[in-house]
Amino acid sequence: MYKLLKKDGRAKRGELQTVHGTIQTPVFMNVGTVGAMKGAVSTEDLQGLKTQVMLCNTYHLHVRPGDQIVKQLGGLSRFVSWDKPILTDSGGFQVFSLAGLRKIREEGVTFRSHIDGHKIFMGPEESMQIQSHLASTIAMAFDECPPHPATRKYMQDSVDRTTRWLRRCKLEMKRLNSLEDTINPNQLLFGINQGGTYEDIRISHAKQIAEMDLDGYALGGLAVGESHEEMYHILDETIPYLPEDKPTYLMGVGTPANILEGVDRGVDFFDCVYPARNGRHGHAYTNHGKMNLANAKYELDDRPLDKDCGCPVCRRYSRAYIRHLLKAKEMLGMRLMVTHNLYFYNHMMEEIRDAIEQGRYQEYKKQKLIQLEEETK
Repeated sequence: MYKLLKKDGRAKRGELQTVHGTIQTPVFMNVGTVGAMKGAVSTEDLQGLKTQVMLCNTYHLHVRPGDQIVKQLGGLSRFVSWDKPILTDSGGFQVFSLAGLRKIREEGVTFRSHIDGHKIFMGPEESMQIQSHLASTIAMAFDECPPHPATRKYMQDSVDRTTRWLRRCKLEMKRLNSLEDTINPNQLLFGINQGGTYEDIRISHAKQIAEMDLDGYALGGLAVGESHEEMYHILDETIPYLPEDKPTYLMGVGTPANILEGVDRGVDFFDCVYPARNGRHGHAYTNHGKMNLANAKYELDDRPLDKDCGCPVCRRYSRAYIRHLLKAKEMLGMRLMVTHNLYFYNHMMEEIRDAIEQGRYQEYKKQKLIQLEEETK
């Protein structure tokens, strides 16, 4: 159940009560695609980094180790040792992005595994069944992720199919949640709004899926090549047609600036690989701009990554040492960088929630954007 606690402009401060605990929103979901954070950050570490939700991927866990295996082991929560909420992506994005050879039919999609090439079929029912086996807190509906750019006709046909698939997802989820051997019979279902940068298609689709009374609503197919301005425009136009009393999730987004702008437009949930991926490549997010530790100027720098950061990395290690580890290709270097970046994102979400509660979100956003544009000294 979602409860809207406070609004500041269009920014929402809420909480989503789930069987695995209450999620305070706006929230950033840390991406553990195959049930683990890249960079050797454990679920025990995540607890200390203020992580609220872990995001895992249906497609990847289906092909390895297999969703039936995860079910036999008690579901994802037990498998990965994480007692807080987990959201599973439907696998749709991976089906359409990883699979070179695929065939889309009304029933679903036939494609080949990126691991061993064996043929896989996935449709709405299969995606729901896999996610039910995984026993995540929140399951995402199976949708088509149209290419960018796409013609108006392709986009409209794709969105219409996604709507039909969503109805099937809802029916199958209801059936699965009623079965005696279902690990999590309280699994929630989020639908996905599509339409690319065609605002009229987006709005029409938002109106259609809003009538389905789902547990939450996501915006998909953004941050796939369009400009930030185009993405913000679509959010401005579309979100007012999604239910305000349900959580809104902007999929795969993004940078700290993207998150600040998304919150300003009414987004509750975010996820992105940036903090982990960029961290592994030596890029740190700080309260004074972005830092690239490959730069020689940090070779003798004994200061922490960010003097204003309270993360375990900044309390103990220097820029020079972490730079040395990265240059030496030591796993510890990546682990420390990912740890810091995840803390930075989660702490920023805490600041965002406080600012909305205090009715000063615009002031906070303006100041934070200035800080993020600074050049790290």
